Amino acid sequence: QMKETDRQMKATDRQMKATDRQLKQTDLQIKELGKQIGGLGNKFGDFAEGMARPSLMEILSKRFGVEQIIETRRVRKGDDEIEIDLIGASNGEAKTVVAAEVKSVLNQRELEKFIRNLGRFFEFFPQFRGYKLYGVLAAVESSKEMDEATLARGICLARMHGEVFRLKLPARFRPKDFSA
Repeated sequence: QMKETDRQMKATDRQMKATDRQLKQTDLQIKELGKQIGGLGNKFGDFAEGMARPSLMEILSKRFGVEQIIETRRVRKGDDEIEIDLIGASNGEAKTVVAAEVKSVLNQRELEKFIRNLGRFFEFFPQFRGYKLYGVLAAVESSKEMDEATLARGICLARMHGEVFRLKLPARFRPKDFSA
């Protein structure tokens, strides 16, 4: 009886070690898959930016009278950084600057991050102090609720229609000046 119990315990121990090895291997596979999915997300984001850029340049020029467009990735100040996809500036009487971001999927977190970035804009781009600041979000995917939330915050919304992005603004929409 003792020998049989001992044998069963050793067999159980071997099975537990094998299961442990399999779990470690599964963990590694899950981590690798996560990296691959993250890479796909970045590539889709880059693709969305590439698709949106020509439309956004036209929107910034026609809607805001922008004369100069700066494509930027990241600006650092010490340990802090900000990322804005396109900045359009009008140096005429209006002195307007527009920060534009492209999102493959617009969600609440991305909207809040963009609003925070608008609030910190002049810290990172002091050359535009004294300009009116407006925000434009271009989204490939966005729910009706997110569209409404974006517009309610005074941010211009551009949505994809076919192969181009177009502003999606209600008739009485007035963009918020984030410099105030």
